[in-house]
Amino acid sequence: MNKYSEITPEIYNLAEMIKENCVIDPGLYQKYDVKRGLRDISGRGVLTGLTEICDVHSYTIVNNEYIPCEGKLYYRGIDIEEIIAGFIKDDRYGFEEVTYLLLFGEMPNVKQLDDFVKQLEFYRELPPSFVRDIIMKAPSNDMMNTLARSVLTLYSYDEQADNISIENVLRQGLQLIALFPLLSVYGYKAYRHYSFGKSLVIHPPKAGLSTAENLLYMLRSNKKYTKLEAKILDIALVLHAEHGGGNNSTFTTHVVTSSGTDTYSAIAASLGSLKGPRHGGANIKVMQMFDDLKDKVKDWTNEEEVSEYLAALLNKKAFDNAGLIYGMGHAVYSISDPRANVFKQYVRSLSEEKGMQEEFALYEMVERLAPEIIARERKIYKGVSANVDFYSGFVYHMLGLPKELYTPIFAVARISGWMAHRLEELNNQGKIIRPAYKSVATLKPYVALKDRYNENK
Repeated sequence: MNKYSEITPEIYNLAEMIKENCVIDPGLYQKYDVKRGLRDISGRGVLTGLTEICDVHSYTIVNNEYIPCEGKLYYRGIDIEEIIAGFIKDDRYGFEEVTYLLLFGEMPNVKQLDDFVKQLEFYRELPPSFVRDIIMKAPSNDMMNTLARSVLTLYSYDEQADNISIENVLRQGLQLIALFPLLSVYGYKAYRHYSFGKSLVIHPPKAGLSTAENLLYMLRSNKKYTKLEAKILDIALVLHAEHGGGNNSTFTTHVVTSSGTDTYSAIAASLGSLKGPRHGGANIKVMQMFDDLKDKVKDWTNEEEVSEYLAALLNKKAFDNAGLIYGMGHAVYSISDPRANVFKQYVRSLSEEKGMQEEFALYEMVERLAPEIIARERKIYKGVSANVDFYSGFVYHMLGLPKELYTPIFAVARISGWMAHRLEELNNQGKIIRPAYKSVATLKPYVALKDRYNENK
């Protein structure tokens, strides 16, 4: 291990000081009515802003009482379930149309959509030598870091990088939306080439293909995919494109944008947020958990064995000992996550095409058993249901996508929502976002250095 990676004994000693001196009594949060995570005990977020882009609906108010209800998700006031049903009925891809809706506030007509798709295709080309000079050099084993680095480097190629007019930021946003699939796939191919000696074959995107089709086209060596594969990946992109201004990465977009900084810095910050296993990285954890389950449980159809494993998870005796059943529960939803409900309808079809019905049945069983076991083992304040990450990792697995690209594909979708929120923040000229933190430090007198030195002798 080199000097840039090694944790020395001195660092360990200093870290112990942080662990000892930087602890806040949990009871103080209740004493001062501080909403940890900007959420109350039932998971409802503290109101910090207004938006027209997306509404996440998880409860109704009756006589001033919050009553949990089936989850609903609205893009610009339109039910996401109706949007996807329309795409399926008309047998067309929908991510580009949803991106238009999020950015501009209304559904496009045929000509507007066609012009918009052509605009994205126009921008779907990296600067000369960018792949060789940026992506291929010092490839990271985490594609989210590769993606963030690429985004920050694009700043250097933009002669109007710091211009935050709506027109210029829209231009930058369309370029990033168009380029995210390339940056993700090329970054992964560079990583596997330099780390594992795999062949390096890079396919340029193909005009006329949707974002979902191009992802599969560029990633696979033979460029081939089935219509069902592309359709389900498209649905995944639509469902992940936006989830309100309060989710961690989108709130990051608002916070950083409110400072007046450039688009590349704002989006790189959002990528850093999405990388976290509590946010965009959760679907990888779901897949790893199921791999462990299938290794430890002899009979996948035995509910008693599966239940014992799930209880062991909660009691920190299985998988990563974190005490979590990944993919179950959500910060906002309680009774149901509408994205998971929509996704599940199509996951079954893909499992049949791939001959993975047994795995799908196992997922269904865990989805059914987990809420009962969590209610039994935990003190909870709201319902628990499967979230979108519960099935998305399984879908990506059936599509043969590498785990390294699970979270970047989330970013390929969510960049549409991030840019819609960035433009909304800039267009409404809000104040810089600066919430308050209450200091609970004990006042102490200053002690001169020479006196501190004498104390330590």
